[in-house]
Amino acid sequence: MADFLSILARAPLFMGFDEHTISLILEAQGAQLARYARGEVLLREGERTDKFGIVVDGTIFIEQNDFWGNRNLMGRISAGLIFAESFACSRPQRPLAVNVVADSGCVVYWLDCHRLLQQGSLDEKVWRTLVANLIHVLSNKNIRFNEKVTHMGQRTTRDKLLSYLSMESRKAHSAVFDIPFNRQELADYLGVERSAMSACLGKLRDEGMLTFDKQHFHLLEVE
Repeated sequence: MADFLSILARAPLFMGFDEHTISLILEAQGAQLARYARGEVLLREGERTDKFGIVVDGTIFIEQNDFWGNRNLMGRISAGLIFAESFACSRPQRPLAVNVVADSGCVVYWLDCHRLLQQGSLDEKVWRTLVANLIHVLSNKNIRFNEKVTHMGQRTTRDKLLSYLSMESRKAHSAVFDIPFNRQELADYLGVERSAMSACLGKLRDEGMLTFDKQHFHLLEVE
C-alpha cells in the first residue's frame, strides 16, 4: 500500500487527505488491491458490480464494441482516476454498458461504493469530505462525457477534429498542448476512420490551421 499512497494523495477522490488518513480510509473501506496484465478485461459489458476502481499504476481503456467488433473508445483512465463508479453506485443496480480493459499492465484498488456511502468507522468530517469528493468526480466525468457527445455530434471528420482540438486547447489555456491519445485511439474516441482522420489532419496542416508531432499539437490563427 505504501508504494501507492503518494499517488492516491494526488487523486481527486482523496483531495484534502494526507497519506496517513488515506491509509485509514482504505483499511476502513476494505479496499482490495489487484494487478492486471495488458489487454486483460477488468469488467465486461453486461456485468453488474457494486465496486468501483481507482488506478494507482498503468492505464485502462473504457470502451464499447458493436456487434461486429468496432471499438468506440469512451476514455482512458490513468493513475489517480476512478472508473465504474456510476454503475457501482446506481440503484437499482444497472449492468455495465462498457468494457474496462487494461491498456498497459496496471494496478487497481477496488472499493465498495455502498460501503463508502456509509460512515462506518470513519471520522464524520473525513467521511463527509470523501463523499463530497466522490460527487465532484462524478460531476466532472459527466462534463467530460458531454464533451465527447459534442465532438461526435459534429457532421464531418473535420468538424469532429476541430471541435476536439479546440476543446483541448481551451483546457490547456494554450494553443500548444498534448492530447492523451495516439492516432488510432483518437479515431476510436471520435468515431471516425483512422485513415480519413489522418488525411484530414494533413489537410488542416497544409491549410496552415495547425501543426502536430505525434500527440503534440499547435493550433494556428488563420489570417
